[in-house]
Amino acid sequence: MTKIKTVGILTSGGDSPGMNAAIRAVTRSGIYNGFKIKGIYRGYDGLINGEVKEFTTEDVSGIITHGGTILKTARSKDFMTPEGRQKAYETCLKEEIDALVVIGGNGSLTGALAFGMQFDFPVIGLPGTIDNDLYGTDATIGYDTTMNTIMECVDRIRDTANSHERIFFVEVMGRDAGFLAQNSAIACGAEAAIVPEETTDVDQLAAFMGRGIRKSKKSCIVIVSESPKCGALYYADRVKKEFPEFDVRVSILGHLQRGGCPSARDRILASCTGVGAIEAIMQGQRNVMVGVRNNDVVYVPLSECIRTDKRFDKRLITVLDELSI
Repeated sequence: MTKIKTVGILTSGGDSPGMNAAIRAVTRSGIYNGFKIKGIYRGYDGLINGEVKEFTTEDVSGIITHGGTILKTARSKDFMTPEGRQKAYETCLKEEIDALVVIGGNGSLTGALAFGMQFDFPVIGLPGTIDNDLYGTDATIGYDTTMNTIMECVDRIRDTANSHERIFFVEVMGRDAGFLAQNSAIACGAEAAIVPEETTDVDQLAAFMGRGIRKSKKSCIVIVSESPKCGALYYADRVKKEFPEFDVRVSILGHLQRGGCPSARDRILASCTGVGAIEAIMQGQRNVMVGVRNNDVVYVPLSECIRTDKRFDKRLITVLDELSI
């Protein structure tokens, strides 16, 4: 097996707070352990096009406090093809990159696995996504910061809802996973959460309205996971038609949720998994994601983390129901 001397690092897909902390950790841990580190700009597109720069410790100085990613990020259609991955591999050969660390979500790690399998290339994934939907880790990089951002926004919306006696439907990210919506609803003291995990079981709006809004509660907040068909606007329109006595408003938080200074928890998670990525490379591991379970760094096969659904704790629905009376 070829001795690994140079490690490439890239961020891919949607950005998340804490990605810079992960870049810093991989860079500094790699240099500490004798590797050259090369930053790859603009995700897989940058790998295809050769946008590569050798990093020093100075290149990552101070970035732990910043949201977003200094390496930029992009979604690459070309990398989804064998031909595109071939160009990316040629860049690795040209730049003498012997292993790759990919920070991103499900799609990014799927691409990493395809690349590693096609060329028998050492690839390590870090869970960088605000949705917290990757199997094998208790939390993903960016999730905690995003939860705090949602909580701060909803706290402000609550002031207006109370002043005007309105129902506010607040749409948050998490199209296929309700972790953000359900947990932020509990943290914000919201009256209900509408999440994708429950859509096939019950009419969530009917269940919520059926419980009744007690006389002393003339305003309420409902957190809704984004959806092309059944987002906050859909439910607001239904209330207007089915319950015209209520004054209804919608607030879509959108990309506001992605930005901001990463929380302490996200910085620590990114730092620990970043160091774990270098340790994995030193151990000869490949095609694994570095996660954290019960405060321990763990290594999960990429095939497992991208193909296994993360369990949604439906007990949280009961918690919210009981606390929202």
